[in-house]
Amino acid sequence: MTYGKLVMLGFAALAFTAGQALADGPQGTWKRANGDTVKVLVSNGKLYCKITAGSKPGFEMCHGMAGGGNSWSGGGMKHPSMPGFMTFNGSVSVSGNTLSIKGCAVGKSMCDAEKWTRVK
Repeated sequence: MTYGKLVMLGFAALAFTAGQALADGPQGTWKRANGDTVKVLVSNGKLYCKITAGSKPGFEMCHGMAGGGNSWSGGGMKHPSMPGFMTFNGSVSVSGNTLSIKGCAVGKSMCDAEKWTRVK
């Protein structure tokens, strides 16, 4: 195989890998920095995030966020260390195997953010 063909094959593999990461979107299993495992799914065009193992199994962190692809937002966000009745405005974005989640209260004056890692 010639050098040119090897280079083209390498570019094709790289493009496929990058495309696959983008295609994965937010759906799947993620690990929070504290060790919790979170299942993220899209149902009827809305995003949902639920802790499946760790600090509060069954706790729903995201409920019905709007958006699509790798960018979601809405007011149905909760934090496991806050009382369950409190909801926040938040956003979720995905880049490759990293999910960034951010929730804000009192407008955008009090915010908390985390980065999660995709579980393969």
